Amino acid sequence: MVRIIGGQWRSRKLQFSGIPDLRPTPDRVRETLFNWLQPVIVSARCLDVFAGSGALGFEALSRGAAYCLFIDKHPQSIADIQRNLVLLKSDAGDTITGDSLHILQRLQEAPAEKQFNVVFVDPPYALNCALQCCQLLAEHQWLTDEAYIYIESPATIDEKQLPPRWKMHRQQKAGNVHFHLAIKQ
Repeated sequence: MVRIIGGQWRSRKLQFSGIPDLRPTPDRVRETLFNWLQPVIVSARCLDVFAGSGALGFEALSRGAAYCLFIDKHPQSIADIQRNLVLLKSDAGDTITGDSLHILQRLQEAPAEKQFNVVFVDPPYALNCALQCCQLLAEHQWLTDEAYIYIESPATIDEKQLPPRWKMHRQQKAGNVHFHLAIKQ
């Protein structure tokens, strides 16, 4: 189970399947992240690239995001997210089942009205692909100017590792989780 921390669905508990490598972002980290995102989350278009439990996308929707696209390779994760969208009576989310990196490689440049303001990049640590994912997001121009990109990893990411025109806005560590918030300029 994952608990939504704030917004209209505050304290709601969502069930998800026990899939290997599924590691929902801890409550403490989500609380900090959404405090950082508070000025920009209302009406945002969000992308949850390695959705897993969907905790980040659901938290965003609960706090006023207009839309969230959830991508995950596990059909059961996507089924759980779809079930939870129905449970919450939300039509503000869509899902895609498939390998996130392959999907991002296949995507063509998005029209301006389909670009994302907030993106969550939280891949399984064993894949070591967070920076590759960021590069694909930048190459395919799926981000608005001033987009916020949350990156979770097992190690600190330096601003020099980010795509051009991305700046590290904030970063912190909680236990073994290093979390970063970058802004595309």
